Amino acid sequence: MADSGTEESTGQGKLSAMRQAHLRDLNERWAIAAAEHNFGGAWIAAGDETLYFGDDQGPAFKPNAYFTQWVPPEFAVPGAHILLRPGRQPVLFQPTPVDYWHAVPPVPEDLQPDVDIRTFTTRGALLAACRGEVTGERMAYIGRSMGSNEDFGEPNPIPLLSHADFYRAEKTPWELHLMRQASEVGARGHQAAEGAFLQRGTEFDIHMAYLMASAQTEAQLPYANIIALNEHAAILHYTLHDKQHSSPPRSLLIDAGGNASGYASDITRTHATPGRDHQVFADLIAAMQLHQDKLLSSIEPGLRFADLHVQMHEQLTDLLIASDIAQCSVDQARQLRLSDAFCPHGLGHLLGIQVHDVGGHQADPSGTPAPPPPEYPTLRFTREVRQDYVFTVEPGLYFIESLLEPLRAAGAPLNWRLIDSLWGYGGIRIEDNVRVLERGIENLTRDAWLRAAND
Repeated sequence: MADSGTEESTGQGKLSAMRQAHLRDLNERWAIAAAEHNFGGAWIAAGDETLYFGDDQGPAFKPNAYFTQWVPPEFAVPGAHILLRPGRQPVLFQPTPVDYWHAVPPVPEDLQPDVDIRTFTTRGALLAACRGEVTGERMAYIGRSMGSNEDFGEPNPIPLLSHADFYRAEKTPWELHLMRQASEVGARGHQAAEGAFLQRGTEFDIHMAYLMASAQTEAQLPYANIIALNEHAAILHYTLHDKQHSSPPRSLLIDAGGNASGYASDITRTHATPGRDHQVFADLIAAMQLHQDKLLSSIEPGLRFADLHVQMHEQLTDLLIASDIAQCSVDQARQLRLSDAFCPHGLGHLLGIQVHDVGGHQADPSGTPAPPPPEYPTLRFTREVRQDYVFTVEPGLYFIESLLEPLRAAGAPLNWRLIDSLWGYGGIRIEDNVRVLERGIENLTRDAWLRAAND
């Protein structure tokens, strides 16, 4: 499964072989999980459409993530099911309704011969065919029930999901290929967004430039874009996209990703408006980049990500003192936990089909909890990293009044004159997506940045 290269050949034959190997790996994982927990197999449901309350419209259909590992979302149809049974070929029950109101996704014929694809023009015929496969074996049903399939199996059994969630962190070569594509999509968008910022665009202008360059609709984004000018960067999940010009423009924090067949990238960059008036903030961005570089150099198989998070806070404390934001000794700053107020979020999270992918708090496939340290409850990823895991590394430095003002009131040894001059910049976050190698990492984000720049 391991692949030490940073980019595969894009020849169709090799891509097809990678996808087939991915499907076989998935089938084997589910077979092992079923055998260990005494299941005869599993149904995986794509899910169904939902409507807004009191309306006949709803959000764009997004299939169950477990289903997306098998069938790319561009082929996913509400009501589709996959049947998995150890030692047997997976079966996809695919709706192909006759519909002149909506476009129906094509049948994913590329999944053959590794998946037996059966098509049905009506929901009733599909469910009848599924019921015809019910044999009385103990089965699992993964996904939301559609109200008519309770007899298919036990809904979302935790032991089976824990096994699937744990191994989802380890990416197959096919998944890595898609995540490199997602990284390029995001990199193209980020480069265009930076240009729109330098041309003094509004948050909305920058958002639209990102969509255009990344060739994504808002429904295709892996998560809502964070486009934060000036003090808005102090709101960690700011998504309002102000259409008014910021006066004067000082900074941009953009956290935006790309999507490739359901796999995500999650990239953040921070920019300062050029000029001497903003040099202090620009210097802080440069210092944060060195901070992230040092964290990246520490990653290797066997590292506990929770330990890397602690290292992040130790390095951030050093940075606060070196930048004259904290005016005390390192020991005093750590005793007072000053860095907590400047970076209240976790260092990173698992990444894949979901942006905040599952399994980050599992110690093993059986689901043994690996909770975050009590002092860092927001950390989403605590387990030991292994080869071919993909996750984010996103240190931050923010000027958030609700966190810092209590320190001022308590007489904390901080340079309040400097901090007061930085409120209007909001903060800094730099986020890369990395894959763990046998030694070191593959930085999906920076590699994609170079490819996108050379397009």
